[in-house]
Amino acid sequence: MKLNILAFAAHPDDIELACAGTIAKHTSMGENVGVIDLTEGEMGTRGTPQQRLKEAAKSAEILGLKLRENLGFKDAFFKNDLKHQTEIVKKIRQYQPDIVLANAISDRHPDHGRASELISESVFLAGLQKFETSDENGVPQKAYRPSKVYHYIQSLPITPDFVVDVSSHWEKKMNAIKAFDSQFYKADSQEPETYISNPRFLKMIEARAMDFGQIIGVDYAEAFTVERYLGVKDLNGLI
Repeated sequence: MKLNILAFAAHPDDIELACAGTIAKHTSMGENVGVIDLTEGEMGTRGTPQQRLKEAAKSAEILGLKLRENLGFKDAFFKNDLKHQTEIVKKIRQYQPDIVLANAISDRHPDHGRASELISESVFLAGLQKFETSDENGVPQKAYRPSKVYHYIQSLPITPDFVVDVSSHWEKKMNAIKAFDSQFYKADSQEPETYISNPRFLKMIEARAMDFGQIIGVDYAEAFTVERYLGVKDLNGLI
C-alpha cells in the first residue's frame, strides 16, 4: 500500500497530542495515512504496553488510519544507529509515503529529539541505492526517498514554520487523545499522577492550538517545522 502520509512517533499518543487534527483532516480528504510507533511506551508510569497497543488501535479507528504498526524499539533506550535506521528505511520503502511526519526536533522527553534525528537520517538513507534492505519475504527493496519531512511540535515551545487549520477536526483529535484512557486524567484513577495525567495538561494542548489558530484567524491549528524551505506555486493558497 502506498501512503500519502506516514507519521512516525517515539511513543503511542505522541501523534494524537501533536498532530491528530492534521491527520484527521487528511483522512477525511480520502488520503491514505499510516502511523508507526517506535516503542510501546513501556517505561511510562501509567498503564501497560498491552493497554497502550489497544488504545493505539482504538485511536487509529477514530482517525481513519489505513495502518498502525509498532516497531517494538526499547522505550527510553533506542538509538539513532544502523540497526534502528534499517528498520525505519524498510518501512519507508515499503509504504513509499509522499510526506513523512516525525517527532519534534527537541523536546522535554529525550526520546522525541532522538526519534526526530533517527527518522530524518533514515529518510535520507532510504534514497540510497547502495543501502540494501529486503522486505519480510526476503525480496530486495527499491530505494525511495519522500520529498517532504515535517516535524510536529510537542511540549516545548518551538517557533513553527507553518501551521495547519484543524478547527473542523478538533473534536476528533480530542477523542483520539482520550482513547489513551490509561495515560490522561481520570478522576477515579488510582495510578500515580504524571506530567500528562494532570488535568492542566490537556488544557495546555487546547490553549496552544488556540494560540496557533488565532495567528491565522481560525479556532485551532497544529504547528510544524521543516527541514528545507517551503515552496508555494502562488500566493493564493496561503491563509
